[in-house]
Amino acid sequence: MRYEWDFSPVFRDVPRLLEGLINTLKLSGASLVGGLIIGLVLALLRLSGRRLLAWPAVAFIEFFRNTPPLVHFFWIFYALPIVSGLTLQPLAAAAIALSVQSGAFFAEIYRAGIVSVERGQWEAGKAIGMSAPTLMRRIILPIALRRTITPLTKRSFELVKTTALAATLAYGELLYQAMVITSKSFRPLELYTTIAVIFFALLFTASQVMRRVEAVAARATR
Repeated sequence: MRYEWDFSPVFRDVPRLLEGLINTLKLSGASLVGGLIIGLVLALLRLSGRRLLAWPAVAFIEFFRNTPPLVHFFWIFYALPIVSGLTLQPLAAAAIALSVQSGAFFAEIYRAGIVSVERGQWEAGKAIGMSAPTLMRRIILPIALRRTITPLTKRSFELVKTTALAATLAYGELLYQAMVITSKSFRPLELYTTIAVIFFALLFTASQVMRRVEAVAARATR
């Protein structure tokens, strides 16, 4: 039997899909900012040399790197209210879940960038009397961040794709909107193909922009 494609439900519900795209971008942006901040804090704690700071950071990183993101979504949205009495909206719950999970991966990327900085840079800063925080802020972190643009970008793309899991919390991102339209039109192939194309276009465009950024950063380090 030959399948007959029909994209008319997609065209009829373009406003709903645009709403889903906007919600996906909101979740991606909030999670990316949160993840980058959490990751940097965790990396600095892990490299602090103090066991009381480093060990909890290591435990946090390893736990969230080695457990499924979907579990984080469900635990924060369903279990956290039971444990703490704090009820979160789907957007907030999804953003927290993505932030902490991505922060664990970002932390390892930051750490690799920091430890890759040549010892001479550290010694030069200390020689002119810089304190450890000043040395980290003015010399080490700028170098490390330039070196980690590529892995940070790749991990950010993974974060954007993982936002589709927010559909399990009934948050109205792209996949959830496609599921709603599918329930009315019974055209899942057309809807999910459209979602795949939208994600591809979004991330492919972002990848081209980041290649330009990487090129500029590479020239700046020469």
